[in-house]
Amino acid sequence: MLVYMTSGTFEYLKKLEEKYREEIMVTMVNQNGALLFHETTGETLFKEPRRYEVIETIGAIPKEGFVAMNNIPVTEEGRPLFEHQMMNRGKQVETEKGFLALRVLRPLSSNTYVIMTVWKDETDFDQWRKSESFFSAHKNKGFSHDGQPKIFESSPYLSKYTITE
Repeated sequence: MLVYMTSGTFEYLKKLEEKYREEIMVTMVNQNGALLFHETTGETLFKEPRRYEVIETIGAIPKEGFVAMNNIPVTEEGRPLFEHQMMNRGKQVETEKGFLALRVLRPLSSNTYVIMTVWKDETDFDQWRKSESFFSAHKNKGFSHDGQPKIFESSPYLSKYTITE
């Protein structure tokens, strides 16, 4: 499974989503503009997308909700370790109130992985970030110790979106 993302105006991206209803596409917005998410086994319709391979999928991407994308720049030598940590993480987020979907996305043309979670609303996401399961899942990730390579190339950053009609 592949994911492609592109940015643009809400109106333009929404028209693309509506034109290709047979495709899995979701338009989302934040204070900086709009993003169109396209999940497929084939090629994308976008001219210059960000390209990812899906390495973990939980749930379907809904047509409404709150999206948090944790963008994590990973060093080339750190990729196998990072992916191992992601695939062997505790499956705690799935049981949190308001959780709807997750995608772990491996970059195909950059160094930045995307961990995308979809929630019923931002309040549920904020509550999870204050929970014990969040702190347990994020402790000691990406720091050089015990002879292991440092896996982060730079600091992770969070992008927040709302999926809306």
